[in-house]
Amino acid sequence: MSRLSGVTDTGVGRVLRARVRGWLRALREDLWTVRADPLPPSTWLRWLPHGLLCLAAFGITVGGAGDMTDNGHLRSGLALLVAGGQGSAVVLGMWRPVPAWWLSLGAFVLGATMVHGQLGWDPDTYTWPWTAAGIIAEMFVLLLLALRVPTRAAMTALLVTALLTYGMESMWGARRYDTTGLLAVCLVTIVVILGSALRGRREARAQLVEQTTLTAEERTRRTLLEERSRIARELHDVVAHHMSVISIQAQVAPLLVENPTDELRENLAGIRQNALEALIELRRVLGVLRSEHPGPGEFLDGSGDGTAPRNPQPTLDRLDTLVENTRAVGREVVTDIKGERRPLPPGVELSAYRIVQEALSNALRHAPGANITVRLTYEEDGLEVEIVNGRPTGAPPPSTGTGHGLLGMRERVAMLGGTMTAHPWHWDGFKVTAFLPDTPPTDTPPTDAPPTDAPGADALRTGHPNHLGHPDHPTAPRKGTS
Repeated sequence: MSRLSGVTDTGVGRVLRARVRGWLRALREDLWTVRADPLPPSTWLRWLPHGLLCLAAFGITVGGAGDMTDNGHLRSGLALLVAGGQGSAVVLGMWRPVPAWWLSLGAFVLGATMVHGQLGWDPDTYTWPWTAAGIIAEMFVLLLLALRVPTRAAMTALLVTALLTYGMESMWGARRYDTTGLLAVCLVTIVVILGSALRGRREARAQLVEQTTLTAEERTRRTLLEERSRIARELHDVVAHHMSVISIQAQVAPLLVENPTDELRENLAGIRQNALEALIELRRVLGVLRSEHPGPGEFLDGSGDGTAPRNPQPTLDRLDTLVENTRAVGREVVTDIKGERRPLPPGVELSAYRIVQEALSNALRHAPGANITVRLTYEEDGLEVEIVNGRPTGAPPPSTGTGHGLLGMRERVAMLGGTMTAHPWHWDGFKVTAFLPDTPPTDTPPTDAPPTDAPGADALRTGHPNHLGHPDHPTAPRKGTS
């Protein structure tokens, strides 16, 4: 029992000693330093606090020197030295609060020692150990200290000041003086508590701003990932359809040829097998991007459980139906198709349909009563999609969306190697123009994030609303597009 008790006591003592050494080490780093810690700049009247502190330091120096010379009976040189040290501590505290506190304490001890020798010889009493100027200087210095250092360091500085005051007044003492120790300790305690509270409030506001920024960035990132997941699901259905057709054609082809050779049968069987394997791998890779509960208008591939819808992905053949649905809510929509209409790659057809769909939805939401024009221009190298809404006839209702309508459009256009513009149009209108090439370049850069110097990068970083009808929608412009 005694051996176990001894081991336990030794362990507890070791832990306590380690904690005390760590606490003392932290205090030494906080209070035994001359590192610079300037006041933060103010957003308006930037140098007003500095000017007020310099004015207070001048008053402390002049007033303290005159008081100690006239009433404390010190020589003018010594009085100016003590008062100058107290005033200099206030000025120094704007950049180096810890050395300023040590300077203020040193001036206090020097002044109290000098004045102590003059007490008792005059029938009049004098304030001791703190002079009036010394109390004011110490309040300023401890306030500046508490605003910039951790609370533990500010409280330790307050404790050291209180103990030094108690030692000067109670243990040394003097004759015929007006005590100022209790008043000085009470006043500096108030300013330390006030400074620590203001510092805590400033840190809380900074953390709130940082958290808000991170939340906005995370919301933008999550919206981007959701849109990419949706695009991946739709492209999967398009690719899966073509791979299935290849597999079926490869299986049926031998039946359409009289006496097919074994080599032809073998090659067609290999084509079918490769198509099936590619389809399986495609579904396996993109399966992680599929949401558990797809939203309205999103499609799954029907993987065999019989529960997922197997609707085909929309193309521009369904554009008339989309426009008619918009007209059904009382909006005037004009469709203008230029050029010779021709079949386009499924990805281009799908992206064009989704861009028109999103633009019409945003016009309905943010430009009530405005006329809408949908223009498709078939060019030699691709398709240009243009959606323009006129001036709204009323104020838009409060938006409940995520505010990233153009983000999905931009993702689709960048995926195909196209360009896009979105900007205000005549008299509070708005215009979205996208060019989708029918043969996307093979060296299209990844679209994980926009270039930092590209227009619109700030909107992606900060999560500003990107709704049709809002005036702040810069995107990467296409050459020659207004």
